[in-house]
Amino acid sequence: MEQKTVITIQAEINAPLNKVWEIWNEPKHIINWNHASDDWHSPKAVNDLRPGGKFSYRMEAKDGSIGFDFGGIYTKVEFHKEIEYVIEDGRKVTIVFAEKSGKTSVIESFEAEDMNSAELQQAGWQSILNNLKKYAEQYVKEASMHFEILIKDSPEKVYEMMIGKKSYHAWTSAFNPSSNFKGSWDKGSKILFTGTDENGKTGGMVSLIKENIPGKFISIEHAGILEGDKEVMNGTEVEEWAGAHENYIFTPVEEGTLLSIDIDTHKSYREYFGETWPKALTLLKNLCEK
Repeated sequence: MEQKTVITIQAEINAPLNKVWEIWNEPKHIINWNHASDDWHSPKAVNDLRPGGKFSYRMEAKDGSIGFDFGGIYTKVEFHKEIEYVIEDGRKVTIVFAEKSGKTSVIESFEAEDMNSAELQQAGWQSILNNLKKYAEQYVKEASMHFEILIKDSPEKVYEMMIGKKSYHAWTSAFNPSSNFKGSWDKGSKILFTGTDENGKTGGMVSLIKENIPGKFISIEHAGILEGDKEVMNGTEVEEWAGAHENYIFTPVEEGTLLSIDIDTHKSYREYFGETWPKALTLLKNLCEK
């Protein structure tokens, strides 16, 4: 069998690894960067990120003159590290992610096809990767916030204290004295984050646990809002939150655990979260170190 030419492209992105991983894989982000030139776009993306899962990205000229579906099947998914897939025409692709000093390197290797020159293919794929870099850096700058705190306890204990029923209520009281949750923290589960306002009315968020690796990483995706016992999944207020993520990263260090929080937020909430998240994390630190 003839050996295929392998082309490698790469980019260094000024954004944390967990956010780059999310932007690479979430359809709501993919449609914003998956194009090689400004006269093309990617109006639809479907992605089942797991070994054996399929993906399909629609790629079209903006004038509607031409378009195609780019898809394949995942053969390897190593969380926050590596993705491998096979394109529908049989060619293999590998993407390796690595973080250093808050920046993320992405190295992508793919088998070339025979219809276009290797130089043209490299330029096209590199252009798409450059668009990812540009979008990710702008998104992190404008639509996300980062908080971190050093806690003198193990990642496993910090994780347990963060999501335990009683301790969760204690540290999240910085946001609302009645803050609580209903549901499961298991991956794929729905969870309700609840609280009452000054008039005694219950509200909160309807969310999904996108990932939960005990003692290492939790990712929450907000899907709707809670009004009393009613789950509201569409409307103007919901649009501000739908698809927003909260990511908790537990990093072991010599002194204990470096807990990092990355959240997507609407600009109108930046000041509020800038004040309350540090208070909440201090409460969590005190609980763990007591």
